[in-house]
Amino acid sequence: MLIPSHRLGANHVIPSLCILWSVGEPINSEAWNRYNEHLGEKGCTVVDTFGTETGSIIITPFPRAVPTKLGSATVPFFGHEPVILDPMPGEWVSSLRCFPRPAVLVASFPVPTSLPCPPTQRPLAILRLSNRTAELQSNSVKGVLALKTPWPSIARAIWQDHAMHFDTYMKPYLRLFYTGDGAARDEDGYIQIKGQIGAEIESALIMHKGVAETAVIDTADELTGKAVYAFVTLKPEFVYDPNNEVALAKELVLQVRKVIGPFSALKKIYIVPDLPKTRSGKIMLCIMRQIVAGKGDQLGDLSTAVEPGVVDVIKQKVAENGQAHAPVHVYEPGKQTEKV
Repeated sequence: MLIPSHRLGANHVIPSLCILWSVGEPINSEAWNRYNEHLGEKGCTVVDTFGTETGSIIITPFPRAVPTKLGSATVPFFGHEPVILDPMPGEWVSSLRCFPRPAVLVASFPVPTSLPCPPTQRPLAILRLSNRTAELQSNSVKGVLALKTPWPSIARAIWQDHAMHFDTYMKPYLRLFYTGDGAARDEDGYIQIKGQIGAEIESALIMHKGVAETAVIDTADELTGKAVYAFVTLKPEFVYDPNNEVALAKELVLQVRKVIGPFSALKKIYIVPDLPKTRSGKIMLCIMRQIVAGKGDQLGDLSTAVEPGVVDVIKQKVAENGQAHAPVHVYEPGKQTEKV
C-alpha cells in the first residue's frame, strides 16, 4: 500500500524510535530525506545497508558510531573488503611461451621470436589485458563493486545450476566476487551504491528522443571480463533509416557517454521491434542474456512470454549482427591468422 510521505508517522508517536534501517535497494537522496524527516522526525539515525546476494550486510554505518551521509551506504562492515574496480579495459600486454601443437588459445599475436621450443611445440605470444581487475584505491572514483575476501554467509552455488553461479559472480573478475552493481567512493571514503550497472545505461538511453523502451544485459567476456549489451525499441513516430542502423547505434552510444561518461561502455546495441515480456509486463532479461551468450537453443519453456515470436526475432537480430563471443584469432609468427 502506498502512503503519502507527509503522512508517514503522522498517526503514531514512537519516542523510543532511534534507528531507521533501509534494506534491499540503494536508497536515493530524495527517499532518504523523506525517511529521515517524516518518519524519523530528524532525530533518528538512518542506516542504509547493502547486501542481498551476499547473504549478509557488507556495507553499512554502525549506528551512532559512524556518521551517516545522504544517499551513502558509508563504510564496510566488520570483516568485509569491498573494492571498486576500473571497468574499462587497459593496455594490451603480451608474453611469449611454448605451446603443444596444435594450440588453442584465447588470444595471441605475432612477435619476432627468439624462444627455442621443442619440435612438438610452437612459440605463441599471448595477448591479455594488463589491468583486467585494476582496483581504484583513491577517493572520488566510480566503477564496479566487488568483494576481495570470502565471508561466512557467501553463497556457494545456485540450486541445480552451479555453472550460472560461477559465471555470474566468480568469473567476471579473477579471484573476486562480482556484485553486479556500480559504486562510487566519495572524497571522505564513503561508498555510494549506484545499483545495477545496466540501470544507469537504460536511464541514459531512454533520454534519447527516439527510444521507447530498452533493456541492458551483461555477459562474461573472454577478453574484458564483462561485456554490456543493450536492446532498444523505438517510438512509432521516430524517423530513421532502417538500412543504416549502425549510424543510429553510434548515436545511442554517444548518448550514453554524454549522460554517464565512458564508465559503462556498450559493446553492442540491438534495435528490435519489441522485447520479450511476461504477462505481468516484466522484461525477460534472462532470455536475451542467453541468446547473446550463444545459448539460444537452451531457453527452455517460453509459455510465460506474452509474444514468444519476439524471441525468434531477437535471435535473428543477434545472429545477423554478431554475438557476444566473436571468433578468437590465434596468430603464429610467420603464418596467416587463424580463427578458432
